[in-house]
Amino acid sequence: MFHGSFTALVTPMREDGRIDDEAFIRFVDWQILEGSNGVVPVGTTGESPTLSHDEHKHVVEMAVKAAKGRVPVMAGAGSNSTAEAIGLARHAEAAGADAVLVVTPYYNKPTQEGLFQHYKAIAESMALPLFIYNIPGRSVIDMSVETMARLAEIKNIVGVKDATANLTRPLHTTRACGPDFVQMSGEDHTALAYLASGGHGCISVTANVAPRLCAQMHSAWAKADVKAAMEIQRRLVPLHDAMFCESNPGPVKYAASLLGFGANHVRLPLVPVSSASAQRVQAAMREVGLLN
Repeated sequence: MFHGSFTALVTPMREDGRIDDEAFIRFVDWQILEGSNGVVPVGTTGESPTLSHDEHKHVVEMAVKAAKGRVPVMAGAGSNSTAEAIGLARHAEAAGADAVLVVTPYYNKPTQEGLFQHYKAIAESMALPLFIYNIPGRSVIDMSVETMARLAEIKNIVGVKDATANLTRPLHTTRACGPDFVQMSGEDHTALAYLASGGHGCISVTANVAPRLCAQMHSAWAKADVKAAMEIQRRLVPLHDAMFCESNPGPVKYAASLLGFGANHVRLPLVPVSSASAQRVQAAMREVGLLN
C-alpha cells in the first residue's frame, strides 16, 4: 500500500487566506488521475503549522472524501505536544485516513528516550499505521537508527519519511528494522538514489506540480527500467531546484497557483516568493514541460 510517489499536498487557499475547498478537492482528484500512489495532507507543505485545529481536521476529511479509497491517505498528525498529536491521530483514524505521519517534536528537543515514549504513546492511542517523519533540518532533532529500531517493534509503527538526505541511512535502517519497515524518502533530489539504497518510495513536494512524471519515475524503477527512471530524474532536477529556492511551501504554492489550484497565498510568517524566485519557478516548469 505504501510505495511509489506520494504527494505532500499543498493546501490551496484563496486570496483572503481562507482554505479553497473546491480547489483542494480538484487537486486531490487530479493527483490521483495523474498517477500518484498516495496523498499526504496537512504536512509541512500543507502549512500545518499555521492551520487551526479545525482547519487541519477539515483538510484531512476533505482528502479522504476526495480520494474515495483510490489511493492511501497518510494524514499529517505531528506536534511537539504528545497529547495534541494523539488528538490529531485519533481524528485521522475517525475520518477514514489510511495512516498518519508524525514529525519528530520540534523546539523542545527531546532525548532519544523522549522520542521513543512520544511515538509509543501516539501509536498505542489508535490503530492506524504510523510513519515517523524524521527531518532534522526543520525539527533539529535527528532520530537515531537505534531508536527507530525500538519503535519498529511496535506493531503499528510501520515506516519512516526520511528527510535527512543521508543515503547511508536507509541501508542502516534496513539492517536495524528489517526489509518490511517502509522507508519513504522526504527529499526529492535523492529520491531515486534512496530507492537504490533500499527505499520504497518518496513523499514528494515536486509531485504537487509534476505528479505524472514523479509517478512514472517510480514505476520505471519498480519495473527495473533504470535508464527510464534516470532520464525522468534528470529531467526533474531543475524543478526540484526551483521548488526549494525559498522556504517550502512558498515556491510550490506559487507553482500550484499557475496550474489553477488556489491563489499564490501562504500564511505568515511565510510570504509569497520574490519576483526573481517566481521567474525561476516559471522557467523550471517550462523546461520540464508543465507550462506552455
